Amino acid sequence: MSHELVEFDTEKAHSARMYDYYLGGKDNYPADREAASKVMEAFPETAQAARANREFVHRAARFAARNGVRQFLDIGTGIPTEPNLHNAVQAVDPHCRVVYVDHDPLVLAHARALMIGSEEGRTEYIPSDVRDPDVILGSEQFRAVIDLSRPVALNLAAIMHFVTDEEGAYDIVRTYMDAFAPGSYLSITHASSDVNPVRLAKVAAVYAQAGMTVALRNKAEVTRFFDGLEIVEPGVVPMHRWHPNPDFYIPEERLAWADEAFGIWAAVGVKR
Repeated sequence: MSHELVEFDTEKAHSARMYDYYLGGKDNYPADREAASKVMEAFPETAQAARANREFVHRAARFAARNGVRQFLDIGTGIPTEPNLHNAVQAVDPHCRVVYVDHDPLVLAHARALMIGSEEGRTEYIPSDVRDPDVILGSEQFRAVIDLSRPVALNLAAIMHFVTDEEGAYDIVRTYMDAFAPGSYLSITHASSDVNPVRLAKVAAVYAQAGMTVALRNKAEVTRFFDGLEIVEPGVVPMHRWHPNPDFYIPEERLAWADEAFGIWAAVGVKR
């Protein structure tokens, strides 16, 4: 069963527009700002965490590109903010192809204008829900860009904690990865239940009040998303510790502070 797309309703907060607010964007409305402000009261480092999440996405995507992947599926894209994933991977190889997916109609309005890739590569946008892998994988837009006989890198950044176990979170991820060829990659960032649990529980409560369920998971539960895959070193770690930029030295005490402040697990796995 496919899930209906979210209606464009500025009276209700939406996670993509809240995330846009965290990043300092302008594509958000009073309801989004009100909910986001409550999150930031409970989690003052929200904006820093959002930026760190985007930086992880780019590092993970470039890692896959440098290991030969030329096809990318980014689900839960959010409102476009430069640089986008295609900018990161097409800088490695301009022939890279990227399919973006989101279920917020405002993202669609911007995607057509902003997600323009290199002449050699290609980008496409699908308005759909992560919980509908069969719809996404079977869509004409996806099949026009992605060749399933070749590896694909799937990015699920800050999206799976909006999918509960009852909705089949693990089966959903497995469906995507089962469709992909060996050599494919999976990258995930996920809000934790075991790092700074009191703070993250308050954040989840704010989202719940706005009508969005957040399923916090501990390290073992996040690791389970990678069952059947080979997890790339250093494993499931705080997102800022995954292959940090060697050009920027960050003192250990600052990293330890971010571990606790952000409370976000991240990992990359490869299908052999």
